[in-house]
Amino acid sequence: MKLHFLGTGTSTGVPQIGCHCPTCTSTDPRDKRLRASVLITPTTGKNLLIDCGPDFRAQILSVGAPELEALLVTHSHYDHVGGLDDLRPYCKGGRNFPTYCRPDVAKDLRMRNPWSFGTHLYPGVPTFEINKVNEYEPFTVGGVEVLPVQVVHGRMPILGYRIGSLAYITDCSQMPQRTLESLAGLDTLVINALRIATHPTHFSLAESLAVIEQLKPRCAYLTHLSHDMGPRASVSLPDGVQIAYDGLEIEISD
Repeated sequence: MKLHFLGTGTSTGVPQIGCHCPTCTSTDPRDKRLRASVLITPTTGKNLLIDCGPDFRAQILSVGAPELEALLVTHSHYDHVGGLDDLRPYCKGGRNFPTYCRPDVAKDLRMRNPWSFGTHLYPGVPTFEINKVNEYEPFTVGGVEVLPVQVVHGRMPILGYRIGSLAYITDCSQMPQRTLESLAGLDTLVINALRIATHPTHFSLAESLAVIEQLKPRCAYLTHLSHDMGPRASVSLPDGVQIAYDGLEIEISD
């Protein structure tokens, strides 16, 4: 399985508009972060996209605009779904693009994108096959089993996903015990770490590292970083933990 980080930043991206802090002015290209999203290619070769934020067009072009089997949505905040309209090239020929999300997210997507769900559609609008999923109930897409798990984003329950020995968790501030149990035996964990200081709706670095220590994956990658984390080179991490960056591609054991 391959995982390609399309974006590793928080809702503002990095650099943040108008900011001149050391992170935002860093010359290291790994400190430039688009909104968080990943492309997963299982051994079946069917590409799965997790989240589709407002940077999607640039992100997918940067990897050659491959075919996409489906979209898995973690939650409906704009930085995770703001690029849905740019999926229209994947809806050619009358295809309704397969999209998997919680029932409450399905409702939000219909409200925010009414042009895609109306009775009389404007020619060329993207259309979607919405598949409602529930935490801890596995489903199959592209021949691959996906396990959605619940994490809490502030007070809002959202989804993370486990695919084989990989788990992708973002925007988490609390992780239920059942989710911890569902993530046992991972090879690779991708998990959010917003900044050094605590935050009410996202894991801080220390909180993320505590979850990694509890789950003990072979390796872990930090994502959904803000400029407040500091430049990548300034952050000290334990063995087996790395800060992900836009464009990073990794191989994961099935």
